[in-house]
Amino acid sequence: MSYCASRFHTIRRPTVEVKVGAVGVGGSNPLRLQSMTTSDTQDIAATVAQSIALAEVGCEIVRITAPNVAAAKCLQEIRAQFTAAGFGHIPLVADIHFLPSAAMEAVEHVEKVRVNPGNYADKKKFAVKEYTDADYARELERLHEAFTPLVLRSKELGRALRIGTNHGSLSDRIMNRYGDTPLGMVESALEFLHIARAHGFHDLMLSMKASNPKVMIQAYRLLVERMAREDMHYPLHLGVTEAGDGEDGRIKSAIGIGSLLLDGLGDTIRVSLTEDSVYEIPVARAIADKAMSLWRSAPSETTEAEIRMPAADSSSVIRHSELSSDSIDPYHFVRRETTTLNLSPKIAVGPEQPPRVIVRAPSIKALPAAASQLASPRLVDTPAEGLLVRADTPGDLADLRAVVGAANLTIEFLVLEAGPLLTAADFTPMLKPEGGRIMLLRQFRANDAPDLAAFARLTRATGHFLAAEIAPEDFAPLAPTLRELGDARLVFTRSSVDAGASHATGAYRRMTENLRTLAFKSPLWIRNTAGTALRGDGGFLSKLLDASFLTGGLLCDGIGDFVSIETEAEVTRATRLAYNVLQGAGARLSKTEFVACPSCGRTLFDLQTTTQRIRAQTGHLKGVKIAIMGCIVNGPGEMADADFGYVGGAPGKINLYVGKTCVRYNIPEAEADEKLIALIREHGKWFEPGPQHAVGA
Repeated sequence: MSYCASRFHTIRRPTVEVKVGAVGVGGSNPLRLQSMTTSDTQDIAATVAQSIALAEVGCEIVRITAPNVAAAKCLQEIRAQFTAAGFGHIPLVADIHFLPSAAMEAVEHVEKVRVNPGNYADKKKFAVKEYTDADYARELERLHEAFTPLVLRSKELGRALRIGTNHGSLSDRIMNRYGDTPLGMVESALEFLHIARAHGFHDLMLSMKASNPKVMIQAYRLLVERMAREDMHYPLHLGVTEAGDGEDGRIKSAIGIGSLLLDGLGDTIRVSLTEDSVYEIPVARAIADKAMSLWRSAPSETTEAEIRMPAADSSSVIRHSELSSDSIDPYHFVRRETTTLNLSPKIAVGPEQPPRVIVRAPSIKALPAAASQLASPRLVDTPAEGLLVRADTPGDLADLRAVVGAANLTIEFLVLEAGPLLTAADFTPMLKPEGGRIMLLRQFRANDAPDLAAFARLTRATGHFLAAEIAPEDFAPLAPTLRELGDARLVFTRSSVDAGASHATGAYRRMTENLRTLAFKSPLWIRNTAGTALRGDGGFLSKLLDASFLTGGLLCDGIGDFVSIETEAEVTRATRLAYNVLQGAGARLSKTEFVACPSCGRTLFDLQTTTQRIRAQTGHLKGVKIAIMGCIVNGPGEMADADFGYVGGAPGKINLYVGKTCVRYNIPEAEADEKLIALIREHGKWFEPGPQHAVGA
């Protein structure tokens, strides 16, 4: 792969080290954690207090907005007071939008300046214009003149610069030539990167932030690939912008950041939450610890050999020690093509179907209680479509038949995990052709070809399904049996990390490649289990991050037809977490999607309370996307990815958007919620909430 050393091991991308004050970024340094103050920068006391609070919870680099020259001047006193409080070792970063004059003031006082190439010396008008090559060259000359003074002054003072592209604020120039795309984001950054390099300035890092994790992931990968062509190795700052708050904000951030960290990309991170910024740091710390536990500094022997074979080649199987890359296009989302399986009269998996959710019951005896919990009206929009239970002995199967026979289980299909001592014959009484749909789950080793054939033939003869767990090293010995059987009514899965991969994501990527070599289009089931978990304390946040890394990351690469969060014992929480990960990855929408920026000194209203208030009124609008933006820096751009937007236009005034078009200006904040709901009604996307959407449901 041109963007990473391995898709199966976390081999850290080599970068130059960039010093931000005394803090080294990239090179051999650990991942650095960043956050941002939310106060008005001109309120020096409040900004210093917030900077201290961030430092005390482990923030290693503190960013402060400088929206104008007056705010930038305040950075001198903020730096002095922060240092006097004992935090001189923690660098400050000025966040600049629109005004080069503010950047020129800020660079005198802080260790790093972040500029947004989409609006540094540009004003976004959403103008449609055909740029000739000569027009474009003149625009680049103008940028060179605007950005050069900051580059030269940074070089004189020993400051660092971050070229921070945002998907929501690409310039009209970029939008007209490249569109609202990952490529456009990369080209925007490269314009500024080339100017800096022309002056021999290399204390640079870059970011490619978006509120959509798929876009963000693709943009970073493409940026690294483009930089590698030019032998550029600058550090990366990772973040999902406008991720929102609560569980959703943590999931969306972890999907985007975690996917890239598993591929070895990333040197600093920020988890952008619509919450007090001190709450961002524990999440960032947990993400960083999981990723760094996987770091390798050089390719191992299992990643050195790269093989290439036609996609339809069924004469051989990729062995787990032979693979360094896979066939997935990392720069464009394409969902993996699968066959359609009709699991029940209501549930199917396939190319036109959303990923299906399976939940594990604690035991056979707990099956009726679990089914009853999952039938709650509160879960009508997030149903558990399959219930998983394990049987290890014939006695367990007898108990299961009794439970199923005595209880009215309100589930669409049952998944039975077969312990290694059970044979296909043991399941014959359960798998009656006239019975409900059942999927058997069984692990098959290299010497289990007869068992594989027996289980597959039983499920096909009775109209049921088989989920086969096969490690990559066992695919070759089992390949003749699989070819003989074909892929009808087969599902594949993994519940642990392979010997030839350093993380579970790599295990599923290997499985996908092995199925490709067999020309199998069987669905894939992503299982989050203790065997797939990364290092963590076992708490709910750790489970959430593991699910986001594995399930969210694979879904963003187009892999996954079933999902299950088996690390969470409580069935309703496991169901909710699975759906929230699906929502975060954009794979299945079960509620309103909110794009909400984190607070900062530019915010024109209280983002936290506003977001919570709007969610309480509109959170039942399944499939509707609402953006809540504190100001116009990214607001208009992010509106293009949302159905409706609520944007700070002036102090106490709100602008309402449909898509990227502002349709209501300067509405008093007290009236804005009502006007937003009226706008949603006007466009036919409002419906009244049902009982399941009641507060506390």
